Amino acid sequence: MDAKVTWSQRLSFVGTADSGFEVPLGVIKDQGGDDDGFRPMELLLIGLAGCTGMDAISIMQKKGQDVTAFEVRVHADRTDQHPKVFTSIVIEYVFAGHNLDRAAAERSVQLSAERYCPAQALFKKAVPIEMIITLNEA
Repeated sequence: MDAKVTWSQRLSFVGTADSGFEVPLGVIKDQGGDDDGFRPMELLLIGLAGCTGMDAISIMQKKGQDVTAFEVRVHADRTDQHPKVFTSIVIEYVFAGHNLDRAAAERSVQLSAERYCPAQALFKKAVPIEMIITLNEA
């Protein structure tokens, strides 16, 4: 897997993946940018949510769970001394569906974290991660 970041103008950049897909990266106005794209730390958290979430929902579906909606919410706290350093991360998996089994949801999240998402393993080495599972009847 390869990626590159190219400067485009002022404090704006474009990230490009192997697939050719481009993601705008920007700097917030307070730091002299235009706030016109994702900031790198936001992309890391989005990647974490996507990595763990896509696997968790896939496992739930394979286990025959009737999931009708799914969302992953990631919240990261930072230090005041160094605002780019995370001190804790909370990942909430919100499943909606019919007669969802909590044990199946917990197992899918656990399998995703342990086996299928290298992003979570990397983050876990640097910062505590709390996982919350919410089940809603659809």
